[in-house]
Amino acid sequence: MKRLYEILSLLAFVAFSSCTEDIVIDVEEGDPMIGVEASFTDELKQHEAILSYTAEFYNQNEIQMVSGATVYVTDGVDTAYYYEDAVQKGHYFTDSVAGRKNTLYRLCVEIPEADGTIQQVFAESLIPDNVESIDSLVVKHFNGMNDTAPSMFFMDTIEWLYPYFQSLPDPNIIYMPMVSKNDTSLTDSLKVRMMIPQGGFAGYYVNGIEMLQSNKEIPIAYFRRSQLRDGDRIHADLYSITPEYYYYFYSLLISTGSNPMLGAPANVSTNIQPEGEGVGWFFTASVVSSETVFRK
Repeated sequence: MKRLYEILSLLAFVAFSSCTEDIVIDVEEGDPMIGVEASFTDELKQHEAILSYTAEFYNQNEIQMVSGATVYVTDGVDTAYYYEDAVQKGHYFTDSVAGRKNTLYRLCVEIPEADGTIQQVFAESLIPDNVESIDSLVVKHFNGMNDTAPSMFFMDTIEWLYPYFQSLPDPNIIYMPMVSKNDTSLTDSLKVRMMIPQGGFAGYYVNGIEMLQSNKEIPIAYFRRSQLRDGDRIHADLYSITPEYYYYFYSLLISTGSNPMLGAPANVSTNIQPEGEGVGWFFTASVVSSETVFRK
């Protein structure tokens, strides 16, 4: 009986492993839309807008970029234009300009068509308020047990980065930290970027004595101890973002991948209008920065 069970198991395994026929799902396709990835913050810098056309689900060709568009952002009084880069087709940059906190900005994109008409898409976003400053950044060991797993995973001691600042009383404001070490970004990938919804901690002094006593400290990055050197410069930008962008960010995370059998069956949210003409997001934020030097 045992021998028969082994033979049947082997046959079942061979039959399962030999099923290699591709499954192709018929996905209904529509007309190409304008893909928009644009930002405008209160930082004095060149802000970027990236424009492309959407492609069919099974498309394997290079993404087609949108060239020759007129792109600008306005608050109804002042207007800043994005100019297409001479080398990177579909990439548009402003001159060095800074937005203002608590100001609603409208992004406008106008694309000339072959028949002489102009296709227009737009989006609006408010630059939210932000804290006045980050008082300090501290690299230290975690004040709890949650660092045990990553320390064991890396076979190395993990050190964490903590910001100290007075949070705003508005529970709807969400902070997004961006961290770099020696000018190399550690949070450029969506999968390692984090968000800090304040919720019940709105108005608290972040990582202060109240949060320390309740073991509620909030680190914003970690470092393997063996990869830290005396004199390393650790820089953090604290972005204050809208709840809408927060939801867009996480809808991107759960929708990544190209396998329709494993991906999330949902469309990514967008603030690009009119509906059905564009996808993507016009992102605004206010930013405060701080830096520290690691000493062993």
